[in-house]
Amino acid sequence: MLVKRIFVTIFLIFSTNCSFANDEDAILGMWLTESKKAVVEITKKENKFEGKIIWLFRIATGLKTDIFDEKNPEEKLQKRSLQGLKNLDGFSFDDNEWTGGTIYDPNSGKTYSAKMSLKDNKTLKLRGYVGIPLFGKTSTWTRVESLEELPSKPK
Repeated sequence: MLVKRIFVTIFLIFSTNCSFANDEDAILGMWLTESKKAVVEITKKENKFEGKIIWLFRIATGLKTDIFDEKNPEEKLQKRSLQGLKNLDGFSFDDNEWTGGTIYDPNSGKTYSAKMSLKDNKTLKLRGYVGIPLFGKTSTWTRVESLEELPSKPK
C-alpha cells in the first residue's frame, strides 16, 4: 500500500512538472531576454513559431526615443527600428523542443540557427548556434505576464 502511494505521488509530480513540455503552444507569450533589455513576444503563424521585439528598456524608460538596427550588415536595414523587429523565425515543435528556426542578434547583426526548450513554464532556454547546437550559446529568458511589471522610468 505504501509503495503504491509513493509511485502515485511520484507519477503526479512528474506529470505536473512536465505537462507544459508536451504542449506546443506553451511557448507562446512574452519573454524577457537574459540581458533584461528587451521583451520578445512569441506567436504562432500557421504551424510555425516566430517572435518579435515588443519592448526595449532604453525606450520604455525614456533613455532613447528609438533604437536602430545599426549592426545589420545590409546598409538599407541599418535605419530600421528594433522596436517591432522580428528576430525569431521558422520554429517547429518536435519532441518537446522548438527547432529549425533562426534568431537574429541585433547586437552583432548576425543570424544564427536556433532551438528553444522550456525548463519550466516561466523559463525558456534558447540556444543559438552555427552548424550544430554543440557550437553555440544558450540564453535564458523569463516569462513576462504584463509589460506593466517592467521598468518605465529612467534609472
